[in-house]
Amino acid sequence: MRSWRSENLTGRLSPGTSRTRGGTEVMTGLGDPELVLRFWKPYDCLTAFTDRDGRQTLADHIDVPNVYPAGRLDRDSEGLLLLPRNKALRGDLTDATIGHPRTYLVQVEGIPSDDALHHLATGVDLKDGRTRPATAEFLATEPALPPRPVPIRIRKSVPDSWIRLTLTEGKNRQVRRMTAAVGHPTLRLVRTAIGSITLEGLEPGQWDAITAEERRDLRDGLTGLRRAANRSGAGRRAPGRRSRR
Repeated sequence: MRSWRSENLTGRLSPGTSRTRGGTEVMTGLGDPELVLRFWKPYDCLTAFTDRDGRQTLADHIDVPNVYPAGRLDRDSEGLLLLPRNKALRGDLTDATIGHPRTYLVQVEGIPSDDALHHLATGVDLKDGRTRPATAEFLATEPALPPRPVPIRIRKSVPDSWIRLTLTEGKNRQVRRMTAAVGHPTLRLVRTAIGSITLEGLEPGQWDAITAEERRDLRDGLTGLRRAANRSGAGRRAPGRRSRR
């Protein structure tokens, strides 16, 4: 693996909800005021509960009241969304100054060179500024993902490959613009992790509730990142919400 680091399921899991982690089944009540859902957003689903044009939305998959997405994924992007009930936690997850990590599997046109990976990791100049340091890894084998319902556009004359990107910011359509800037347009984009929370155990269109321990780990991680940002002078909360990928 080459890497650069710079310092068809739509069913719901049973309400309750149960998950097995480390050999222990954990129950999380859906009435908990601190509830956080994790959801595998499928392709062609909007990151919203309503749409005047009748397109697929979160409401087609999630019927839990008073949870709202922290951040967004484009309609043509897939993967992990977190939906906290707690407004303050949603604010922390969308605060651009905290810089918590989010990891993506990205199918791109062509085979990125070491120079392209280095460029992705150290910063790409976009119209709205230079991207923060990131981690970019070339994957020698295709990741095990469910097939997309609408196949990607393939050009027979151009090979495709997969990379793993971990970012700490969310400029508008950032991943797609970054890979295009280094000459490798994005074909498919799947977010696999937000901090320590992953897609493990889910399929597209499925959701469950993260455990109390996972919520604590998530909050502790955000608190540590905010303290670090405050010490560096970058911890003043930026206006607006995090953009789409």
